[in-house]
This record gives sequence, structure tokens and C-alpha cells, in this order.
Amino acid sequence: MQEQAFFNEGERVGVLTTQPLDRCLDYRAPEGGCHLGAYVEVPLGPRRVLGVIWGPGAGDFDSAKLRPVNRVLDVAPMRDEMRQFLTKSADYTLTPLPAMLRLATRAPGLSDPVSMRKVLRPTGQMPDRMTDARERVLSAVDEYGGLAFTAKELADLAGVTTSVVKGLVKQGALREEEAPRDLPYPRLDPDLPGKTLTDDQAAAANTLGEGVAGGRYGTTLLKGVTGSGKTEVYLEAVAATLRAGRQALVLLPEIALTAEFLKRVEQRFGATPAEWHSGATMTERRRVWRMVGQGKAQLVIGARSALFLPYQNLGLIIVDEEHDTSYKQDEGVCYNARDMAVLRAAMCSAQVVLASATPSLETWANAEAGKYSRLDLAARFGSAVLPEMRAIDMRAEKLPASTWISPSLKQAMSARMERGEQSLLFLNRRGFAPVTICRACGGHVTCDHCDSRMVEHRFMKRLMCHQCGETKPVPDACPTCQVEGKMAPVGPGIERLGEETAALFPEARIAVLSSDLFASARALKQRIEEIAAGEADIILGTQLVAKGHNFPLLTLVGVIDADLGLQGSDLRAAERTFQLMRQVAGRAGRADRPGEALMQTFQPEHPVIRAILSGDEEAFWRAEAAERQAAGVPPYGRMAGIVLSGPELPAVMDLGMALARNDGPLRQIGAQVFGPAPAPIARIRGRHRVRLLIKASKGTPLQDAIARWIKPARLKGDLRLSVDIDPQNFF
Repeated sequence: MQEQAFFNEGERVGVLTTQPLDRCLDYRAPEGGCHLGAYVEVPLGPRRVLGVIWGPGAGDFDSAKLRPVNRVLDVAPMRDEMRQFLTKSADYTLTPLPAMLRLATRAPGLSDPVSMRKVLRPTGQMPDRMTDARERVLSAVDEYGGLAFTAKELADLAGVTTSVVKGLVKQGALREEEAPRDLPYPRLDPDLPGKTLTDDQAAAANTLGEGVAGGRYGTTLLKGVTGSGKTEVYLEAVAATLRAGRQALVLLPEIALTAEFLKRVEQRFGATPAEWHSGATMTERRRVWRMVGQGKAQLVIGARSALFLPYQNLGLIIVDEEHDTSYKQDEGVCYNARDMAVLRAAMCSAQVVLASATPSLETWANAEAGKYSRLDLAARFGSAVLPEMRAIDMRAEKLPASTWISPSLKQAMSARMERGEQSLLFLNRRGFAPVTICRACGGHVTCDHCDSRMVEHRFMKRLMCHQCGETKPVPDACPTCQVEGKMAPVGPGIERLGEETAALFPEARIAVLSSDLFASARALKQRIEEIAAGEADIILGTQLVAKGHNFPLLTLVGVIDADLGLQGSDLRAAERTFQLMRQVAGRAGRADRPGEALMQTFQPEHPVIRAILSGDEEAFWRAEAAERQAAGVPPYGRMAGIVLSGPELPAVMDLGMALARNDGPLRQIGAQVFGPAPAPIARIRGRHRVRLLIKASKGTPLQDAIARWIKPARLKGDLRLSVDIDPQNFF
């Protein structure tokens, strides 16, 4: 039966709002009527809230008491495929539909009428008198490359009042302009010449282009060694999409990757595409949302939430570094952007390209099973060759206490400095030291609100909890035994490694790349550009540096602690260590100078370390797949995590025990329930956390069983229950 596409004035309509309700609400269609999918403003109690016309009203409420829709918003209606995508996503992740709608409407000012606005631009003129506040405003403008801002946006960015901004206007340092609130993005030209491709690259690009031209759904794994030109290949698929008159989306795992990537896109297509991520201004986010819905943004470069933009005609989704864990959202709506990209493409007959040098085992298994196509790029682009990889056996190295750079690694770094080349030291630990311990009693400093140790951040001169963000000064006296002068940092963080490196190489220009050392994403981008231009001799980085950066002078990568990810009970520990080590090693030798990767390890005989060094990736995936298959865990089985939390542990544990006892719906499909048990991090932000883990065979209707299982649960007081289908983390 065909859905009703238009509702006349006064007809009963069902409106899905963004409020936490369990159903659509009935209203009367407004004057002039409304289309199915129209974005509307409706009254809810004393408030006005955002909603979407989801279909006819349920009819279970007295029509005489129905309130009318206040107004229809001046934006393109939600397409049928988008409503289907949100519904299927909600069903798969067991998320209430209003929460999915909130994801799809996360743009400010959607209910504002289209109008002109006053924006400010720099004039280049300095004010008569420079104050600290004025300097912060002008620095904020410079940091964003002279973009236009509203007075409030600029004041918020600079941390000043709007009167400071208005004062700069009077002084002539800023000028006011009238501008439309939302402008279409410049047209991209797919027929501009791209880089000359190798035969392998050209063949892969042609295959992807044919898939796009077919106008059908399909998913392809684009597997290529680091530096093999995967980006150039999939940009040709973007070009084919633009020629077909459809929109394209490129998902990147890290905002810091966008600066270099945007330059490459601009070189290829002659204009800058739309950006969607937390580093974009609120004004820009609203513009992207509106223009995407009108088809006036051909290409979007974005973070995982860009999947939920209202595309008019989406034809291609690229998931770059598809293995990256940042594609999984673990709070609020728990979803994996890689999997949701495949679902979204199936809804709108689009192509998906999953690009990675080290694909996730799930993607590798789907390609092996024939569900996904696979294209391989086995060689680096141009004259670049893959780096030589060697292990440094730390059992044979003589290191002074509280140092972490081995003599062998130091010697290799010295040789690079003499040749004017760059070295990279990789340590996946933020801060100065992971633990601060009392040498008198052995106690360590923990967070007051979480069951986690506080990490010293020396640049802040404070301890920080990496779970809740709480900070406190480094204590002079031990909080446990009150003895003074005995608190000591234990273990290395990236800041401590920086101190050691500066002591070993006092003449070196050292750059530290860690997400918490930069005030904004744009400041981080700027530093990465400086490093690529040769303004550093030694780079120190956390996992941020493993993601797609291209430093032409970098010829040596030293991994300080290659064993760091091998411990623990995470079923993906081996896979993640393998991916991270191969990715970070791939930063070396990406230009015409040969590269080398040295891994400091106390376990050179470990199977994962041996697999990394051998370079036989297929053998590693086959062995890892065999182990997972034998254990019946993903991707050869299904899992779901249940996290219960509350301010009082007994109440949380009682709820967990009640769920475990009443597991009938799960036993009916042959699923097992493990737990309840305290989560590895048992308290975060003052809330006690208890986990249950569900394991089932592949192909079982797990979501339906879980929905029936948790439905009777009574969440009294401040108790919360969250479901994570296909969990990636078990903390």
C-alpha cells in the first residue's frame, strides 16, 4: 500500500520529535498542508520542538484535542530512503527512533528562517590600542584563515565579550558585511586532470568507476600498502560520481587529517568541498546541512556523523582507514560508521569503498566470503618503497633507569639527523606518566569520581583523569599516608619521552603530536603542515600520527613499546596491535628516500610481532580468523554488550542479577549470557558500572531477543541501561 505523500490542512499527522518519547505524536496538519518527511516545529507542553512528519496519525487521541503543527521549516523534506535508514539503524542498534532523529538534525538554527546576516571579516588594519582581549580576537580570525564569523561566534572563539568584537569594528580592524546565511558550495570539476596513475591504480579506479556508473549498491575493499595511492584511486571514483550527477561522502577517522586531504581534493576538482566535523563552526555546520539537503554540496568530507546528513542523491561513500576504532561511537547512540555506511548505501543504491592498508577482520572476512569485492594495490606509488622493519630486542639492550630510548634506536636517530632526515618516535600514551605512585606506601593517585588512575600532564602541571576529564594538582604529600616528597611518576607518557629526547638530542627541533597538547583542531593541522615542510627533526606522537599523514623527510620510525597492546582480554588485541604497528611503520620512506621501522620489544618471538616483521598480512588474517572462528566470536559469531549504571552499586548489581535470571528470550535463540560483573572501569563520573555480555551464533535474530529480554526491566531512579550491538570495547 502506497504511503500518503501529502497531508491537507487539518488532517491528522504523526510527528516524530527529537524528544525522548516512545512513539510519534498526533497533530493537525498546518495551513497549506505538509508533505511526508517535512521538518516541522510543533508544540509540546509549553515548548516548541523540532520534528518530522513521519506518516498518518495513529488516531488513538481525540481529534478535537489535537494541536496544529506550528509551521513547516524552510528546508528540503526528509527523503524516504533517509527515513528507512534511520528506522533500520534504530532497529539494528536497539536505539529509540527519536535519538536517531537527533543524530540526523544536529545542525544549529534549522528552525531559523532563511535570511541575511551580519558577518565580520578582518581588514588587515590594527586598532589604535592593542589589548590582550583584542589580540585574542584577531588571533582567532587568523587561525581560521580569515573566514567570516558572526560577532557572537568570534567572541566565543576568543573567549571575550561581544563588546570587544564591536570595539574592533569601530577601530576598523574588522568590517561588517551583509551575507546570506547559507550559500551553495562551489561546483567541483570532475574533468580536471588528476595525477598520472600506475597501471594497477588505473585498473582499480576504472573498476570503482564502473560500479558507480552502474547505479547499484555494492561494497568494495580497497586494500593497499601505505603510500600506494589509495586516495588517488578513490578520488577517481568520486569524479565518476560527480559526472553522474550524484553526491559523494568521504569519511575520515581524524579531524587532523582533513587539512592535507582538502588540499588534495581542491587540486583534483578545483574547489573546496563541504566539511562536517566538530572542528567546523556552527554557522558552517548549518550551511552544510541545508546545502546537502538541496543538492548544492556535491562532496562532503566528514567525521562519522556525516552519515546522517540529508543527502538528496548519495551515490558513493568512502570510508578511509576503515579499520580505525574512532568510527565506533560508544556513548549515546552506539553505532559503527563503517557498518552504517554499508546500510545507508544499500538504502540509496550507492557504492561503498572501504579503504585500508590493514583492514578490519570483519571487512577481510566479508571480502573472503564474496560479500564484498576486493581490489589490491601491492606497491607504493612512484619511487617510494616499503620500509624495512626490524625488532630491537630490549632484553639485550642496556638502558639506564627511567629511560626508554635504546642505544640502537638512538644511533639510528643520530644517523638520520646527520643526513637532514626526520625520525618519528611512537608511544601510544598521552601525558607525562600513566601512574603517580607514593614511594613510601605504594599508594597511587586515583580519580575521585572514577575507578581509574590519574595521569600526570606536566605541561598543565596537573593530574588528569582520562575517563571524566577531572584534574587536580600533583600532590606534595601522599593522599594515603600523608608523607611528603615521596610522590613519583612511573612509566613513560609522550611528554616524558619528549624530555628524554630533548636531553639526548639538545640540538634537535622536536615536535610532539598528541591531541591534548593543542587547543583546537586547526592548531593541530597547522603543526602537521609545519612538520611536513621540514620544520622538525624528531617527531613524537601517539596514535594520532599513525593516521594518513605524509611527511616526505621522514625515514625512521621507532616504536617505543611494541608490546603495549598485546596484553589484556580484548579479543581484538592482536588485530589492533598489528594494524597500529603496520600503520605507524608506514609513515617512513613515503617519498624517494628509503625508510626503516624499528620496534622495541621484550617479546620478539610473539606471533603478532613476528607477523608484523614478516609482512605476510594474509597469513596473519588467516590465523586470526581461524582463532575467532574456533571461539565463535565476531566476525564468525555475534556479541552484544549490556552496560548498567547508577549511583548505588547494590541497585545496579540487583538489576544485572534480575536480567541474568530471566534470560528466557535469549536462551530461545541459543544465546549465552555472561555476567553480571563489574566493568573493567567499574566507576565513571561517580556512576557504578556493571556489564553483561551476550554471545550468539551468526545469523541469529539477536536484536529481537534482546528487545524482548530487556523490555520488562524497571529502571528505577537514576538507573540506566545501554545496549551495544557488536561492541568494539569492553571497558
